[in-house]
Amino acid sequence: MAKESDKKPNRLIDEKSPYLQQHAYNPVDWYPWSDEAFETAKKQDKPIFLSIGYSTCHWCHVFEHESFEDPEIAKMMNETFINIKVDREERPDIDKIYMQVAQMMTGRGGWPLTIIMTPDKEPFFAATYIPKEDKYGQMGMKKLIPAIEKIWEDQRYKVEDVTKQIRENFSIRQDKEKEELDRSILRRAYDTLLQRFDSELGGFGIAPKFPSPHNLLFLLRYWKETGEKNALAMVEKTLTEMRKGGVYDQIGFGFHRYSTDREWLLPHFEKMIYDQAMLIIAYSEAYQITGEKEYAETVREIVTYVNREMTSDEGLFYTAQDADSEGEEGKFYVWAQKEIEEILEDKEFQIAKEIFNIKENGNFLDESSREPTGMNIPHLIYKIEVYAKKLGMDKKELSKIIETIREKLFRARKTRVHPLTDDKILADMNGLMIAALAYAGRVLGESEYIKMAENAADMIAEKMYSDDILYHRMKDDEITITGFLDDYAFLLWGFLETYQASLNPDYLELAKDIAQNMLAYFWDEEQGALFFTADHAEDLLTRQKDAYDGAIPSGNSVASYNLVRLARLIGQAKLEDKASEIIHFFSTDILQNPTAYTMMLNALSFLISDTFEVVIAGRSKKDISAMVSALNEQYLPHAVIIARFEESKQKVTELAPYTKYYEPVSGQTAAHVCINQNCQLPIVEIEKMLKLLKVQK
Repeated sequence: MAKESDKKPNRLIDEKSPYLQQHAYNPVDWYPWSDEAFETAKKQDKPIFLSIGYSTCHWCHVFEHESFEDPEIAKMMNETFINIKVDREERPDIDKIYMQVAQMMTGRGGWPLTIIMTPDKEPFFAATYIPKEDKYGQMGMKKLIPAIEKIWEDQRYKVEDVTKQIRENFSIRQDKEKEELDRSILRRAYDTLLQRFDSELGGFGIAPKFPSPHNLLFLLRYWKETGEKNALAMVEKTLTEMRKGGVYDQIGFGFHRYSTDREWLLPHFEKMIYDQAMLIIAYSEAYQITGEKEYAETVREIVTYVNREMTSDEGLFYTAQDADSEGEEGKFYVWAQKEIEEILEDKEFQIAKEIFNIKENGNFLDESSREPTGMNIPHLIYKIEVYAKKLGMDKKELSKIIETIREKLFRARKTRVHPLTDDKILADMNGLMIAALAYAGRVLGESEYIKMAENAADMIAEKMYSDDILYHRMKDDEITITGFLDDYAFLLWGFLETYQASLNPDYLELAKDIAQNMLAYFWDEEQGALFFTADHAEDLLTRQKDAYDGAIPSGNSVASYNLVRLARLIGQAKLEDKASEIIHFFSTDILQNPTAYTMMLNALSFLISDTFEVVIAGRSKKDISAMVSALNEQYLPHAVIIARFEESKQKVTELAPYTKYYEPVSGQTAAHVCINQNCQLPIVEIEKMLKLLKVQK
């Protein structure tokens, strides 16, 4: 096979995206998404072969190795098509639209996404992965390419029929019927999750199992509001089982993408920054409620992983790590028993075998045949205290030995070929991680986490937010791609949490600023709610609007949740009205399938439940620290905290004029608590404040 240095690069060589760079030496004459590509297609009267994927996608790699690296297939593609490669993480707007096309045309979607379309960007064929040869009843690339060429050359009317149908589907402006939502929809969502809950192994459904942290956040709020014990129990069981499973990297920390089986054992091995962020929040909230040390430890471990492997020199956060290394999925993470035996001392090896369920023929089963592969995924079946009892050891002593084992295996693993880290900086993903670190820092009393959040927030504001425009991607100091709704909404969340953690009003100001720009650029004045693309963004087939909470919560969900919180913090009812309008717009969708919108239900819960605005007034930041710490220890999902002290008073008054008259009482730090926007007399005793907030000590 030719060396990389012997191959001729294509146009992707000048792109910054790691995914596009992976394809820069393919014999396929790839273009990035650009005017040049579409103009060339028009001039040459060729259809466009659009391939959308991302750097850590296993089947994207398979497609590349089978077809895009094959000279014969590449020649056919180059003769028949103008070929365009898109990184879905860089251009989620393109991905969302053509994924919708794929679902319209085939009833399914996924990555790699394959679209064949006219030079005017109108699609007429959709698929996901396509094998090189015919396989599993699916036409392969060898036959598909000439078939498409024949239709394009001799039966263009068929293409026009399909594009017309797609165009009509997009042009149907759905005037959604809107319904009033009340507390009963929260109950319906809870009942559905309870019905789908795996009581034996945690999670929802059978397989595959996704972490879906926003579902867990919903259940915790439902428990808080109703006292429904099963809601909390479902979260605890899920968090505990995930932490024990192979879906968690027991050696290097951090969560893999999802589990292919019911037991949380066999993951798809890629690691996404958004999963780390959302799970930090879920484990932090669960720790606040239960005081379970394992949850706090899991948060610390995830942050350790993120800090070590997913953080740039400037303190911003990378996007993902690949599942594959040396061409094999999971190779970096799995172990032969003999390998572990050679690394550890005999006593350590015996304990590692027991704790991590290591077997001579392997516990890592082939995904297709379900036969042992001879390799092992370290995972726990029981909690540490159960193992301690089985081994006749003290829990602390056993934990110490396990940490020694982990460190030795981690050092050995470092010598392996590492999976690729996709090191592009995305504004939306950084917004989630900023929110997570700020929240975890408050809950665990980890000031270093809050500093990490502040630093990342400062860097985004300085480098990616210019002249009221937020940009989506930074790589090698190149800032590009106009921001999408998720960028604005997720950074709004990040800035708000950083204010709640630091009480530095600069972050409250940033939150207010980005919220105003989000509403200016994305709001649908005709029907309400927020478009995914800004009014100044590139024109595509349509401007989409959705609220479905998938792998991560949607932009509309996160926007509604944080607009109502910001409204309460700064006393701007108009922002709360916008949050209500978003929820109202999607009300019929929510009624049809409430568990697909759990993050938006968190916003609804905030709007219809007892809520608290707590203004802490003191002489200095130091003076208010005891009261703030007492609040941070509590799980208060429907409370917002604003602080007035000498160093911040002027700016806080400008941002939230209603706080102007809230002062210390006789020189003592005072809490001015408003319940459902009705303010109580100031309180100087922490116990009385907590009682007013309905906190059970």
